[in-house]
Amino acid sequence: MESVVLHKSLEQLSELEREGLIQRFRYTFELAWKTLQDFLKYKGYLDIVGPNPTLEQAFQDGYLENGPQWKLMKKSRDLSFHTYNEETAEDIAQDIFEFYYSLFKSLATRLEQERNGRQVNLFD
Repeated sequence: MESVVLHKSLEQLSELEREGLIQRFRYTFELAWKTLQDFLKYKGYLDIVGPNPTLEQAFQDGYLENGPQWKLMKKSRDLSFHTYNEETAEDIAQDIFEFYYSLFKSLATRLEQERNGRQVNLFD
């Protein structure tokens, strides 16, 4: 996904490239929330199951920035199963470029810090 985001603008994407971008977004979102769910279980939250509770707890604990934007991302992921709707597909692709990519990058950085033992949350 990074090469598309860095080397092309949304307007330059072909329909096939846009569909691929949205598909990769779906995979990445699934991987992100499931990784967070596993991480929270490791931290002792054994009863958190599913994307909504996982995202909420991760935001409360400071592992995610911009919790409301992550909720919108989940909604986009849910809508992405209907990419046959041209307007929906365009909106999702635009949001990937404008918001979601940077949220994924922030999460990757935050989890890498956690892995390396550099806790950045005051409550940890």
